[in-house]
Amino acid sequence: MQFIVSTTDEVLVSQAGLALVGALLRETQLRRRVNGLDVPGCRRPEIEHGDVVTAAIGLLCLGKSDFNDIQSFRDDPFFGLSLGLGKAPSEATLRQRLDAMKDACGPILREEAALLIRKHAQAITPCHGAWVALDVDVSPFDNSGTKKEGVSCTYKKVDGYAPNFAYLGEEGYLVHCELREGRQHCQQGTPKFLDEALGYAEIITHAKLLVRMDAGNDDIENIRICRKHKADWLIKRNLRRESLEDWLEEAQCHGEWTFPREGKEVYTGVTWKQRDGKRYRVVFEVVHRTSTADGQKLLIPEIEANTWWTSLKLPAEEVIALYHAHGTSEQFHSEIKSDMDLERLPSGKFATNATMLSLGLVAYNLLRLCGQQGLKEQRRLPAAERAPLEKKVFRRRLRSVMQDLIYLAAKLTRHANRWRLLLWRNSPWGSVWRGLYARFCAAPRVRSG
Repeated sequence: MQFIVSTTDEVLVSQAGLALVGALLRETQLRRRVNGLDVPGCRRPEIEHGDVVTAAIGLLCLGKSDFNDIQSFRDDPFFGLSLGLGKAPSEATLRQRLDAMKDACGPILREEAALLIRKHAQAITPCHGAWVALDVDVSPFDNSGTKKEGVSCTYKKVDGYAPNFAYLGEEGYLVHCELREGRQHCQQGTPKFLDEALGYAEIITHAKLLVRMDAGNDDIENIRICRKHKADWLIKRNLRRESLEDWLEEAQCHGEWTFPREGKEVYTGVTWKQRDGKRYRVVFEVVHRTSTADGQKLLIPEIEANTWWTSLKLPAEEVIALYHAHGTSEQFHSEIKSDMDLERLPSGKFATNATMLSLGLVAYNLLRLCGQQGLKEQRRLPAAERAPLEKKVFRRRLRSVMQDLIYLAAKLTRHANRWRLLLWRNSPWGSVWRGLYARFCAAPRVRSG
């Protein structure tokens, strides 16, 4: 079929989901608190700090992380209306204002995001029993080929940054993030980061917290922070100079033995190790191989030992399974890097890129809330009005949220001094979108300290 192509003067919107983003942002005190910042060189700005920050969050919710992307929306009436902007900033204003802020708005952004999550995600899904996981992990951002401030060789052997992230619950809400230089060791600055992350997590939920960390964070300071917040911990141990043969001998004496296949023995169990004058529980898994999976005999048997510090009193197998679930945070990293296009940060200045990452935290959580609340709305609808999800899902990827709820087409009209959004009657996600918007608009504002 050959279409006849013409133009129209009607205002057509391709990102109706920005109305959801704006409705959620209006529940917060973000704009008021950011406007109260004392930004050097901006005593009486023509465009308020809150408008600049809100516009940047709106762009990130569309998967656009470059400053130049704002130019496409400066003359778009819906962009300003949906986000409540007095005036959309230009590329130069956006860049220069974020440069001047130097991440001063970071704590405000994280606190307001935590309050918003507490309101809309009242029951964070636990990882086991009553424990809600707080996964702390570093994920390198590849910024190779650039001369940005702070870019250096990461442990992945690429030039970039090495930001730290803290995700809460099985939904993966981002409660804290911190931009770091690429060469910075993952443990450097982590006790302070963990202390702050646990503080934000406690704003959101009163459930028991379980901190999960990799071997790079095997440091007694992290355990002290967990004890300070009365949180449990599961931290992989760094074996350093410990003998694998000694671990095999101990595992054979005290562990439970399984025989998955010919030539492979697995020992799991619990022991206790002295550290900082105290005894701590250690869970171990030691694998002894005398042949490969395809039956090839090994001249020298292989020994693999994995051990974890933990305060949990659960059986070894359950503790090991809980640590393996920590790997889900890699998917959350991927969503930030690819779905939100935040891996190659836009500025040459380290502090500005740190601000962009903090803005990304808010945008990430806004999209996550839209996705998770959309699933709840889906279950409330009659079967005939539900969106076409082929299989039952627990958590929606941010890219899917953008495609289905943010990049939703609509017609923008004005009648009787009121703005209206007209969705296509047969839109697959139309009913879910309308239910979400009504819910977000009816919600009272979240109070901050």
